Amino acid sequence: MLPISKPPYWLEKKMRRKTGYPAATIACYGPDDKFASKIVVGIVPSEKEEDDILVQKWFSEEKDVRSDTEIARQVLEYIAEHNVRRVIIVDRIIGCPHEEGIDYPKGEKCPLCPFWANRDRWTGEIIE
Repeated sequence: MLPISKPPYWLEKKMRRKTGYPAATIACYGPDDKFASKIVVGIVPSEKEEDDILVQKWFSEEKDVRSDTEIARQVLEYIAEHNVRRVIIVDRIIGCPHEEGIDYPKGEKCPLCPFWANRDRWTGEIIE
């Protein structure tokens, strides 16, 4: 899902490309699969520089980041600033916005997002 309702033509064009660097990934995170409170853009400068990924994060507790026009503008500016040639966007919320080892201890489940505790982030299915 895009962070804006109608992406500009240049972004749609970059989303159709299958190759090219710099490449950007866009993913949304939230306390559940309905509300996205965090959007992360990662930029991979080149195929050889995968360790030099640039990451920018935006947060909102009040408004879903996917429909926040100010955040969308900032995301688009960030992508344009880095002359991104290809964009990969995850089409759903893919997990908790909190970071393991930063917001809660490594190896544990986030205490603030029980929705994701036993759920596969890619399929949304409960895992045992």
